[in-house]
Amino acid sequence: MPHSFIVSGTNPERTLLLVDGSSYLYRAFHALPELKSPQGEPTGAIYGVLNMLRRLAADYEAQARAVVFDAKGRTFRDDQYPEYKAHRAPMPDELSAQVEPLSEAIRALGWPVLIVEGVEADDVIATLADEATRRGWRAVISTGDKDLAQLVDSRVTLVNTMSNETLDIEGVKLKFGVPPEKIVDYLTLVGDAIDNIPGVDKVGPKTAARWLSQYGSLEGVIAHAGEITGSVGENLRKVLDWLPKGRLPKGRGLITVKRDVALPVTLDQLADRQADPSRQRALYERFGFRTWLKEVESAPQQPQQPSPPSTLQKRRYSAILTEGQLRELVNKLEAAPLVGFDTECVGLEPMTARLVGMSFAFGNEAVYLPLAHEYPAAPQQIDFGTALELLKPWLEGAGFRKVGQNFKFDCHVLANQGLRLAGCVHDTLLESYVLEVHQRHDLGALALRHCGWQTIS
Repeated sequence: MPHSFIVSGTNPERTLLLVDGSSYLYRAFHALPELKSPQGEPTGAIYGVLNMLRRLAADYEAQARAVVFDAKGRTFRDDQYPEYKAHRAPMPDELSAQVEPLSEAIRALGWPVLIVEGVEADDVIATLADEATRRGWRAVISTGDKDLAQLVDSRVTLVNTMSNETLDIEGVKLKFGVPPEKIVDYLTLVGDAIDNIPGVDKVGPKTAARWLSQYGSLEGVIAHAGEITGSVGENLRKVLDWLPKGRLPKGRGLITVKRDVALPVTLDQLADRQADPSRQRALYERFGFRTWLKEVESAPQQPQQPSPPSTLQKRRYSAILTEGQLRELVNKLEAAPLVGFDTECVGLEPMTARLVGMSFAFGNEAVYLPLAHEYPAAPQQIDFGTALELLKPWLEGAGFRKVGQNFKFDCHVLANQGLRLAGCVHDTLLESYVLEVHQRHDLGALALRHCGWQTIS
């Protein structure tokens, strides 16, 4: 499951989910057919963005989240470079009419909306992502903007719901030919036609990536500009005053995102926002979103109260650190009528996530099997291959019944290890999504709603 992984063996990692609202607003407007409300209002962009947010909420368990839009008016980049975005046409009337009702609908879904004057959405997102990682959180940024690839690191990932693309460190290297820390230099050389930021004429992605690989950085490219032959070398030398030189960054300064924006909210204030079903009903009726309206109308009229805490029972918690303990665990798993199972991973993308452990629960026992933890003072762990070989019959046995949260993720992670997970009879994420579409589906919310338990965070 993609919602968390254990760093120290005790605290699950928290996630901040950020959405580049401005990026998706335009893309939804141009990608979807022209939709109208019963009153004739344009609603295509509203529908597209809300649909994307619903998908993100189902795919990513986050403890805090926000949708960030560009503010109206000038930014510091316009002051630095008057031609910045100068060729962009004004927002179409059909789109501008959807901005305010969209913001209202986003808030009704339980997502905070952030707009900060004088900067762009990218700068707000970068500041929030930095704050999250400083506090030990992960940040997942949903965007179609290549500029934000400069933020990617071991704790920051980009996702693009419209192209089903996920960019971690390796993903950035594969797509652009350079690592995240060189994205700004790369874009400075290539330029950005959308934002009207010139680069080096006739220098495309391959040439920029090759130069940065050969010379190490933009400063290195500038230092060796006299050695580069051909028309691209001539074009490079023509724009040396535009590229960063000494202490006067120009082109690169426009592309670099700010990470110190004064924000109107704290990270904690972006956590645990509840949806407003009554406002959703009113808006969906106005927009003519009949399917979503039926979903909300079928939900309880009042927020469902958490179940009273289940009767406390004495439970046994243990970690498996020896091969003998693991063999004993396998015997218990095969004898249990139903086992709660979860993979613990570093990373949110199932095709690249690194398996570091597995969790099991049956009867009154909860067991954790660390496989690849590397934090300071980590205990000696069972050989990775040996552990998987011992667990393989149970993992692949269709007769061994398992319950989990988002088994699709676990199946991909185990498939990367040559294992075919079987016997998955209950997926609480999918069951909640089908039966409680109006509610949150993360494991913490399910535990509180159905068992009255507050999970560790």
